[in-house]
Amino acid sequence: MAKVAAGPHLFIDEDEIALSYARASGPGGQNVNKVETAALLRFDAENSPSLEAPVKRRLLRLAGARATKEGEIVIFAQSFRSQEMNRKDAIARLLALIAAAAKQPKFRVKTRPSLSARNKRTDAKTARGTVKKLRRAPDD
Repeated sequence: MAKVAAGPHLFIDEDEIALSYARASGPGGQNVNKVETAALLRFDAENSPSLEAPVKRRLLRLAGARATKEGEIVIFAQSFRSQEMNRKDAIARLLALIAAAAKQPKFRVKTRPSLSARNKRTDAKTARGTVKKLRRAPDD
C-alpha cells in the first residue's frame, strides 16, 4: 500500500486511485488505432479516508465538470503518445487539484468606507459638477 504525496502533510493511498486505459484521439501514427494510450483516472473523493471533510468539499467544487454526482473525480489524459506518460500526467493533475483544495482560502473581512471618505467622494463629485456647469454656454 504505497502512498502518493499530494502536499506537505497530505498523502493519498495508491489503492484509492483506479486507472484504466482507452484509445486516444490525435497523433500516434500506426499505433493510434491499436494501442490504448489514454489514461482514465478515477478517484472517489467523497469516500476517501485520506481527506478531511473541508478538503473534500473544496476538491469537488474545484473539480467542476470532472466530478460526478457520486463524488468521484474523473480525469482523462491523452496528451502524450505513451501510456506511461499519460498515466503520470493524470496522477499529476489529480495531485495538483488536491493540493489546490488543501490550501485554506483566506477569510475576507468586509470593510466599509469611512464617513470622511464618503464625504470626500461626494464633495469631489459636487466640485466636478460645478466645473462642468461653469464650462457650459450661458443660458439666455
